[in-house]
Amino acid sequence: MKRWTFRFGLKWKAAALLAVLLASVIAVLSVLVLAGIREDQRQRLEQTLAAEAETANLRVRQEALTSGSPAPDAFMEQSGQGLAVDLGAESGLPVTLYKTDGTLVGTSLPFQPKADVRDALAYTAKDQSAYITEGDQLLYLAPLYTMDQQPVGTVQFHVSLAEQHAFYERIQRLFWLVGVTVLVGGFLLGFLYVWRQAHVITRLNRAAMRIGEGEYLREPTVQRKDELGELAQGIFEMSGKIATTHAQLTDEKSKLLEVVTRLRELEQQQKLFIGNISHELKTPLTSILAYTDLLDMYRDDPALLEEASRQIGTEAERLYALVEKSLKLSSMDVYEFETHAASVDLKPLLAEAATRLQAKAEKQGILLVTDLQEGKVWADADNVMHMVMNLLDNAVKYNKPGGKVVMSNEAVSVPDGPGRMQIKVSDTGMGIPLEAQSRIFDPFFTVSSDRSRAHGGTGLGLSLVRSLAEKQHGSVNLTASGPEGSTFVIELPLERP
Repeated sequence: MKRWTFRFGLKWKAAALLAVLLASVIAVLSVLVLAGIREDQRQRLEQTLAAEAETANLRVRQEALTSGSPAPDAFMEQSGQGLAVDLGAESGLPVTLYKTDGTLVGTSLPFQPKADVRDALAYTAKDQSAYITEGDQLLYLAPLYTMDQQPVGTVQFHVSLAEQHAFYERIQRLFWLVGVTVLVGGFLLGFLYVWRQAHVITRLNRAAMRIGEGEYLREPTVQRKDELGELAQGIFEMSGKIATTHAQLTDEKSKLLEVVTRLRELEQQQKLFIGNISHELKTPLTSILAYTDLLDMYRDDPALLEEASRQIGTEAERLYALVEKSLKLSSMDVYEFETHAASVDLKPLLAEAATRLQAKAEKQGILLVTDLQEGKVWADADNVMHMVMNLLDNAVKYNKPGGKVVMSNEAVSVPDGPGRMQIKVSDTGMGIPLEAQSRIFDPFFTVSSDRSRAHGGTGLGLSLVRSLAEKQHGSVNLTASGPEGSTFVIELPLERP
């Protein structure tokens, strides 16, 4: 059973923080506004009562002037009740009058007030106003004076605070209602806003996890014009760079695997090469040793001496050619350090190669024909000479009596690339069997051991030609072979690759 756990994540933390902030702001605003309302009510009430007290003083002075200015106490006893009723009617507030000694002399109330105002009367005796608050009732006491500023008593106004208290309570309830509404609404709006931002962050987190799992982004996860949008763009660009780096690493890994495979193949080829060269070297050496023994045994046989001398020379030449080609093949790995590729004028070079083989061709009754065109190739001149000489030598060596060898060249165009020069060597020899055509460029491969023995073949010539051609960004191929003869084509670049 999967256990559900609540995580107090960013959404809830931000929403809770917003709620606390809203509650704090509303509470502070409520306290300040309510305090302002209470202070405004107090100031307005003070101003109103002060104005009523001033009106009462004017009324008392007028009454004192019309009554002949008797003594203050006598005046208050004589006129107090009437003044209280008149002042109450004018102000619209219940009014009570006291003499200077605190004795009640008149009231507009239908009953005698029972409030204890002795402390307040002590203030008015000192020329100060005083307040007494009891529940929803406020008593305001102010001193009264004659025209010559002689105190004659105290006026007391009865004020009801019920309406002010009711207004204050209505405002307070309104603040509570508005505060709760704003708090809940603000919390919900804040939660939704933070939830949207957290949802974007969650998408960015999932995108980062996908990148970690090797699933790279094709476009930014979110499209926004703010910091989160910049972060999404940054993650997308990072994904592209990681994908590029991963592809490069994969490509390098593939290349390394290919190199390892190639090294293993080369190791096998090296073992095979050593085995083959050992075998091939042993054969002519065996013949030389055998004829050397015959020379020691039959020194008085001129015919044998002549045959042995001829055979030893032939085997020595074959041994020399084998060693020379083997060394050439083994040096292919350092080709780049030994070659001197340049733009080579091909026609004179091919003509010189034909001249070198002309004597051998005539000796064997082979007609060597050239059809050469002007042109240049980018290659090493010595290597080109070596390749052409090998092909011409094979064409003469494995030809039929009275046969023909044709060497020609022509420049050909290549789609979407620089042109190439083709060098063709055709013969009218015995041809190469179909099953052997795919292997003729392998080291030490010979079509027929008897034919190789008869003509001194080593099986390394065509392998050397292929290696030299490939090292110069070219190729060599058998393009035709049959009873009418064979055609080999060397292709070399016209310009620097």
